Parts: sequence; C-alpha cells; structure tokens
Amino acid sequence: MNNLERKFNQFDAENGHVWLLFLQFADQVRLTGRLVYSVNAIFERMRWHTDIETRSDTDFKLSNNHRAYYARKYMNSHPNRAGFFRTKLVRGE
Repeated sequence: MNNLERKFNQFDAENGHVWLLFLQFADQVRLTGRLVYSVNAIFERMRWHTDIETRSDTDFKLSNNHRAYYARKYMNSHPNRAGFFRTKLVRGE
C-alpha cells in the first residue's frame, strides 16, 4: 500500500458522508444509462453540491488525490459496475 492509498483509507474511514455522496452522484449518472463516466465530474459535482446547494459552517475539503481510490472503491464494491470509471495502474500495482 502506498502513501496516497494510506491517506485515502484514513480520510475515507473518518468521512463516511463523502462516500455516501459519491455513491449518490455516481448512481444518478448510471441511471441515465451511461456505461462509462468521469470520476472528475463526480468530484466537481460533489464540490458544487457542498459549496452551492447546501449551507455549512465548515469548508468541504476534497483532495484530488482521492479520485482514483473512490472510483476503484465504487467499482470493487459493485461488481456489475466494473469499468464505469477508467483507471490507470498505480505504481507498485
């Protein structure tokens, strides 16, 4: 496991609400019939939602380094969604 993956795992464990939001928006896209989509678009939608559509006293911080790990988590936790996000090998895989 590399350092980026360790940081993702810690962030993910401490911020379950981020995973739920990712699931919500990724599933919305799948319901439109798309077979492949951009994890980048999901992240920007999450940022829009938390910055514009909702009100909070705290800033929503979401590292771009986590994108690939959320994409992999989504596809690994839902085998029928394999290939929905295009990913590259991480060094050491």
